[in-house]
Amino acid sequence: MYNKILILAPHTDDGELGCGGTIAKFVEEGKHITVAAFSTAEDSVPEGFPKNALEGEFKSAMSVLGVPEENLIIYKFKVRHFPAFRQEILEELVKIRSKINPDLVFVPSPNDIHQDHQVITAEGLRTFKKVSILGYELPWNNIVFETKCFVPLERRHIEKKILALECYRTQQHRSYLSSEFIIGLAKTRGTQFENAFAESFEVLRLIL
Repeated sequence: MYNKILILAPHTDDGELGCGGTIAKFVEEGKHITVAAFSTAEDSVPEGFPKNALEGEFKSAMSVLGVPEENLIIYKFKVRHFPAFRQEILEELVKIRSKINPDLVFVPSPNDIHQDHQVITAEGLRTFKKVSILGYELPWNNIVFETKCFVPLERRHIEKKILALECYRTQQHRSYLSSEFIIGLAKTRGTQFENAFAESFEVLRLIL
């Protein structure tokens, strides 16, 4: 039903973390995937790495998942300052809508407390009023999360997600990039409907 899918990632690793297994599955199914990352978070790159490291890591991670570089849209909005750029971000989203015309959009959960994530979700909802929208899970930022939609996954999809996240050499100090966490969360979401693995999403708008 959904063939043109757009992933909105506030920062370069958010799409892989929130729906990396789903991306891998959709690529297998031949769906057209576009991923827009709104910040390469240069201010968050650890010492010893080039400031543009996350951009290269993002491209490598998406290649692992099967998304070609020509399907990536990369912006340079300043990390943690998105509220100051709401209008510019909205205008870029409108351009993406005109170019891609997706029928399914993924955004961070509306219950995500990160200020950059909140802007992408709010402006995404404004832009894509005629499109089904799902909110993805980033548990370290979610006070609550409603598991209303599930994408059943196989182990190979989770393994690709893990390999993609391993491309982020600058971020390996973060506990939520560990393979144990990724596998554990996928097993938990799968168990909720008696499947081996899954990713879960909030239903923000569903058009059938």
